[in-house]
Parts: sequence; structure tokens; C-alpha cells
Amino acid sequence: VHIHFRPTDFTQVNHRVNAVLVARAIRLLAPLPHETVIDWFCGLGNFTLPLATRAKQVLGIEGSETLVQRARDNAAINQLTGKTRFEATNLFEVTPASLRAWPQAQAWLVDPPREGAMALFKSLAALRQDANTPWQGPERIVYVSCNPATLARDAGLLMHQAGYRLAA
Repeated sequence: VHIHFRPTDFTQVNHRVNAVLVARAIRLLAPLPHETVIDWFCGLGNFTLPLATRAKQVLGIEGSETLVQRARDNAAINQLTGKTRFEATNLFEVTPASLRAWPQAQAWLVDPPREGAMALFKSLAALRQDANTPWQGPERIVYVSCNPATLARDAGLLMHQAGYRLAA
């Protein structure tokens, strides 16, 4: 896929490293043709668009309306508008109620900024611990991190509170 961006947009600047990163994330997530995937903190669609070439549907969620529009433009350029949807919301204020409002997906790709994804994972844990909620959450999560401290914190939430197992 081709990702168009402007000089002020956040993107992975090393094309070769980015290609390896995207390929590894997709291999680990292993989306199937009948599955729905959510790409949290999707930005320009760096992971969303490659995932859409494999999954049935991919929802990209991002905090910046400007980046969401660029992601939509990139989906159109790559002829993936029928397999993608993009929404803007503040991902640092996710609650169990707001998380429940999003579609359920078999797989999540999470690529947050340095602050991590604590609100998202706390909400996921709360929903999975609530016996009165028929909400399951994703079967698989791939977390791409640029900050080891927030990765450790968020992985701890996923394992100890949300009941996930670290596999790779």
C-alpha cells in the first residue's frame, strides 16, 4: 500500500524499518479474511491499510480528525474504502461504556504514542471482569510501542487484569 503524508504529519520516517514493523505486526496479529480488526491510534493508516488487504473489515480509530481524514484519503488511493472505516475520538478518555459502543472485533492492533494506552486497556479489563456484561473483547492484540515503560505498564494491565497471555 502507499501512504501519503505531509511534512507535519507523524509517520515512521525510515521506510525500510517501517516495512519490517508492519509486516511483523501483521504476521503476529494474523488477521483472517472473515475477521474484523480495530486499529487503535491508527494515524494515517500505516497498519490499517495493510490489515485491510487481509481482514474483512478494519476500523481505524485516532485522536486527530486531521489524521483520520488523511487515513480516509489513503484508503481511497489504495482502493480500500470498502474494507476500512475511520473514526476520531480521544483515546486517552476511553471508558468501559465508550468501549462497549465500538464494534466488537476479533483482533486489535494498538500503536499508541509514548503515553501508552492505559485508558483503553483499563476499560478492556473492566469489561472483561464484569460478569454481567456479555462483552468478550478481542481474541488477539498486537501492541506496537515506542516506550518500554508504558509497554510494561499496559502489558501488566492486559495480563493481570484483562486475562490475556503474552505470547510474543
